[in-house]
Amino acid sequence: MKRPSTTLTILGGLTAATAAAAAAYALAPRSRRVYEDRVVLITGGSRGLGLALAERFGRAGCRLILTARNVDELIDARYTLLQRHAVRSPESVLLIPADLSDPEQAENLIDHAIAHFGRIDVLINNAGIIEVGPVEDQPLSAYRRAMATNFFGALHTTQAALPHMLRIAYDRPASIVNIASIGGKVAVPHLLPYVASKFALVGFSQGLHAELRHKGIRVTTVCPGLMRTGSHVHASFVGDQQKESRWFTLAATTPVIAASVRHAANRIYSAVAAGRAEITITPQAWLAARVAGAAPATTQFLASLANEFLLPESPVSNQLPLRFNLRTLDSHRLHRIREDQPDQTPIPFEEAPAKSDVASDEDSSDKKASFTHWPSPSDQPLM
Repeated sequence: MKRPSTTLTILGGLTAATAAAAAAYALAPRSRRVYEDRVVLITGGSRGLGLALAERFGRAGCRLILTARNVDELIDARYTLLQRHAVRSPESVLLIPADLSDPEQAENLIDHAIAHFGRIDVLINNAGIIEVGPVEDQPLSAYRRAMATNFFGALHTTQAALPHMLRIAYDRPASIVNIASIGGKVAVPHLLPYVASKFALVGFSQGLHAELRHKGIRVTTVCPGLMRTGSHVHASFVGDQQKESRWFTLAATTPVIAASVRHAANRIYSAVAAGRAEITITPQAWLAARVAGAAPATTQFLASLANEFLLPESPVSNQLPLRFNLRTLDSHRLHRIREDQPDQTPIPFEEAPAKSDVASDEDSSDKKASFTHWPSPSDQPLM
């Protein structure tokens, strides 16, 4: 019987020691920050997870700034917090309506918050929308809407609040919380606009943590699985809308599959108080994220099986893909060039002309002028 080599023995010991250290770190109690009298800004704070977070931080003695697009829902949210005795008084809750896909409104939000409370200790980027349906039926506008709210909304508020938070970070703890999704870790079929925006948010949030940690600001990335937040009521559906709504509602309201919003709010509060870099809510989401990281090809294969056998088929799946059928293709010929668009005529191959040693100034100016009619990326509208 051969004895194990010294190298294998050392590697085995190191592996066991690493596993033990990781387990000890995960189980060790973490120091909790005191959130008495902290100022917490929550986007999308009028309902669902945002309202549950407002209640949890309010019970900890925080002063709250809630923002959403709907004024009536914001007013109802404040009454709800008062009825549940989650806040001390109406003055503890500042309501500011805003559409955060607009950077100017995001800046105004931060300015009003600073003017009222003097600072922002915790920024929670929670606002989001969901577009549900197969890729064949998702228009480009769905991706733009998802990116505008789920990603750029968080970016706009973070950019506006960051200078203020950096000023206070060395004297008192500051935190930025980005509510992403397991959809930012694992691509879920029939949610592609949502998934694309959440992948962007996860990358931004993780990079932000790396850059701000040593400056006194803890950035926490939250990747929840399905939650019973009522999101199915406000989701947008395309394709076979009845069937799409049925499967999404079932997944978002089943207790065994979806976590309660109060449980999610408690987990997020504890993670922020402990200064955690990232958390995943629900065991299914935790497992899915690990499997996707270890076996991406297998994960995508399983997702394709779910798409093929469990999710509704697109009504246009037997026609030409990406919202084109024979009728629309006939009226939208690929070679048609709109008058208000740059000339995109295919360029034929030509032999390279002989290079002259000295190019004339007139030729150079002509070459530069030939590109001036193309719009730069900064000129392109978001919506």
